[in-house]
Amino acid sequence: MDAALAIAVFGASLAVRAAIAGGSEDPADGITPLTTALLALSALPLAARRVAPLAVFVLTALASSVLSGVAEAGGPPLGATLALYWLAADTDGPRARTITVVALVAALLAVHAAAGGLSRDAFPGTELLFGVLLWGGAWLAGDRTRLRHERMEQILERARRAELDAERDRRLAAAEERTRIARDLHDSAGHAINVILVHAGLGRMRAQEGANDAGQEFETIEQVARETVGEIDQLVGVLREPSSEPARAGVDPPAGLSALEALVERHRQAGMEVTMDLHSHTRPLPPAVDRCAYRILQEALTNAARHGTGSARAEVAVDDGAVELTVVNPVGRGDRASVGGGGYGLVGMRERAAILGGTLDTRRDCSEFTVRARLPLTENGR
Repeated sequence: MDAALAIAVFGASLAVRAAIAGGSEDPADGITPLTTALLALSALPLAARRVAPLAVFVLTALASSVLSGVAEAGGPPLGATLALYWLAADTDGPRARTITVVALVAALLAVHAAAGGLSRDAFPGTELLFGVLLWGGAWLAGDRTRLRHERMEQILERARRAELDAERDRRLAAAEERTRIARDLHDSAGHAINVILVHAGLGRMRAQEGANDAGQEFETIEQVARETVGEIDQLVGVLREPSSEPARAGVDPPAGLSALEALVERHRQAGMEVTMDLHSHTRPLPPAVDRCAYRILQEALTNAARHGTGSARAEVAVDDGAVELTVVNPVGRGDRASVGGGGYGLVGMRERAAILGGTLDTRRDCSEFTVRARLPLTENGR
């Protein structure tokens, strides 16, 4: 296309020169080999405007100046004007380079005007005024084109960055969701396995004693296993189709404090003495806080059943600022497992509380192990 444009400019220049030759008596103003060569030099280099815009402008401007000096001006220097437009559209970089280019343009304009004045043996006032208006307009138009291209590039760059940021946020959200699901799987599976172990042991002992109600323990095991398998299926389904809204629509909401009585009753059926004190009000809890409180209580009671001596005391207090959870269970003299040195139960509870901006502390004295958590109802928990 650049080559076709250069040829078109050359043809237009020849047409203008031919029109001038028809109305002039001086043979030098006609189409001669010299004027044809100069017209070619003032137009055909435009084919290389993308490769060397400054060199193309200098060559076309000098050819137009020489042509203006040896013959009557054949209209405006079309090739040099177009070359100047593309030079201005391409000129970008240090301020010193821009000043140098502008100074070179002004010098070539003076040369072109002086050549026209010498050919007519008069002061080139008209040539200077016309050249300033023509080349000044070409420079301004090219500079505006460059600024528009820069704005478009900035918009595209911002769009690319926004897309990258959105992709990064999606990946972070997916990683956080997988981490949350991993914690839920740990809590659910740990709780279910602990209850199954306890009821299996009770069922075996009652079966050995010949008790008629041994089957009740196995019914409890079956119920817990079914519930846990269903919950795991829901969590894994979310993992397999993280972006599918229909898949999410079929997932039941995670358990909250409303399921606390069922949790306590399950531990009681397993033979554990659980005392629950719930101090609350009618204000609904944020979903994240509700789920976190339930999971912390579930894990704390599971630890109490595994490492304690068969009893636990839990307390839930809800006020306007936070939810406070406390679980206390007696421990044996040699049992150190529930202090938090091994396993991921206490680590998971601390992570859950920290995500919501809360805290979780554990303490063990000579006979009791205490888990105390505080979950704010504002900030991350809103």
